[in-house]
Amino acid sequence: MITLPHVFGEAKAYPKGEVSHMVDQQGIPRREFVLADGLSSADVQHVHREALRVLRSDIDTAHLDAYSDEAWPPAVRGSYERVLSLAREEVASGTRSQRDDLGMGIDIDVRDDEQFGVLADLAPYTINAEGWEGDCLIFDANDTGTSLCIAVTQEQETALLSRLDALGVSVPALAPLPSRRRRWVPAWFGRAEPKSQ
Repeated sequence: MITLPHVFGEAKAYPKGEVSHMVDQQGIPRREFVLADGLSSADVQHVHREALRVLRSDIDTAHLDAYSDEAWPPAVRGSYERVLSLAREEVASGTRSQRDDLGMGIDIDVRDDEQFGVLADLAPYTINAEGWEGDCLIFDANDTGTSLCIAVTQEQETALLSRLDALGVSVPALAPLPSRRRRWVPAWFGRAEPKSQ
């Protein structure tokens, strides 16, 4: 899979060394952060869950894969069973094809407290969980808890850091995503690469 600069919204060019920014559909600037190195497993779980909590009101659509590279911890096994039942409900209602992989891309309604709880439980362990504001990806968790990228407003950043501090996360939990340079995308992108002469 190729990730392009616009995945998290409108990419802007900033001087070297600045934090990557995006502007969401409402024109609100957001800063992008990733997990910092050196976090304990418990702290990684806190970061995923608290990031979801501060972003919840902005997430329009969310999706979760019911797969992990490791065994699901016993504490979240009930949420794992529940997300699979949500997928089966999608099949029964006709919003999901019977031919689709039952565990991939399960829709989560973050306005529903139970479904949001399932997302918060499983996000630190799944191979993929996404939260979108319109067509801007503002929460992206991957690789069984080892990869997280969020796009937060200044107020959300402050709230998140306060929540993490209250939970005793002792090291910097987030690292600014370095400003991205615009990438050259060849005209043949998306088609077979031309053969060299």
